[in-house]
Amino acid sequence: MASVTKRNYYEVLGVERDASDEELKKAYRKLARQYHPDLHSGEPQKKSAEEKFKEVNEAYEVLSDQDKRRKYDTFGHTGGPQGFGGGFEGFDFGRGGFGDVFNDIFEDFFGGAGRGRSRSERGTDLQYNLELSFEEAVYGKEAKLKIPRWELCQDCRGTGARSSTAIKTCPTCKGAGQLRFQQGFFSVSRPCNHCEGSGQIITEPCGTCRGRKRIHRERTLAVNIPAGVESGMRLRLAHEGEHGTNGGPPGDLYVALTVKPHPVFKRQGSDIICDIPVNLVTATLGGKVEVPTLKGTTVIKIPAGTQQDKALRLRGLGVPSLKGEPMGDQIVKVKIHIPTKLTSRQRELLTDFGKESGLSMDKDGDGFFDRMKTLFE
Repeated sequence: MASVTKRNYYEVLGVERDASDEELKKAYRKLARQYHPDLHSGEPQKKSAEEKFKEVNEAYEVLSDQDKRRKYDTFGHTGGPQGFGGGFEGFDFGRGGFGDVFNDIFEDFFGGAGRGRSRSERGTDLQYNLELSFEEAVYGKEAKLKIPRWELCQDCRGTGARSSTAIKTCPTCKGAGQLRFQQGFFSVSRPCNHCEGSGQIITEPCGTCRGRKRIHRERTLAVNIPAGVESGMRLRLAHEGEHGTNGGPPGDLYVALTVKPHPVFKRQGSDIICDIPVNLVTATLGGKVEVPTLKGTTVIKIPAGTQQDKALRLRGLGVPSLKGEPMGDQIVKVKIHIPTKLTSRQRELLTDFGKESGLSMDKDGDGFFDRMKTLFE
């Protein structure tokens, strides 16, 4: 049996390889309406339309998914070793593209008279992943972000035409944006295929956007990162996403934050935690040690008899609150440093200290359990 060679998916939808998501959806809607089997009468025409309708859906199913599109661009119709992960068994009526087309056709059958003109659509939301240092997260910063996005073409002001005289009334629908015809017992109204429901045609496309109405451009945006942010937070910048189409509002920009770990400090809510080594003599007799902070070094007092993991608090040296609450503190945890190499003199002194304190290193049974026995005698 001879194998059937599939057409290039971009060719099926009639778009360029660099087509945006909006261009893919627009092409898909147009073709899905054109080839929907319910809009064709007669068995040969209906069967041909059904085959083309399936081909259009398969192409859009792959190209509208970023991961599948990347595999297709790399490996072609096979999708590589892992394939496309799901195939094309049936259609998902809940998806934005196909679901919208299905609703359009349904309304066409049952009187969607007001749907002729091209609808305005909100622009796509964007997300920018920003990595901050520990200090930047604590004290905030102004970040310069380079955001690639689709923007309205300024040369044609979003009309897609070289000039106002290049925009003509559609001769097919006479500017109505829709065509009406009889389908059995129903009076069917659907968007005009010639002008794609806009009621107008462009005789000379804009030289900058090539009639797309939008261009892909990188924009530098200054964003104020407030003091006290944490990993996992997202900042929403309203209307800084991609521009809408047909007068639709722009989407939003979300800045997703990740804070790099610090070699010395850790964060616990609004407090900053750090460990400091304290030698045995200072922990026992008391003294002063130098402690690092985000604002430089400071000296703190170690009380005599300080134990391992003793927490000492430095007021107001923590993290600012995003909710207007008081500033956090820095908590210093004492880590007592036990010497591992002793001179003979140091060993002698420690031995004398042990004897003087009633401690022994080699007497069997001396220690915690022997002392516990006396409590029950």
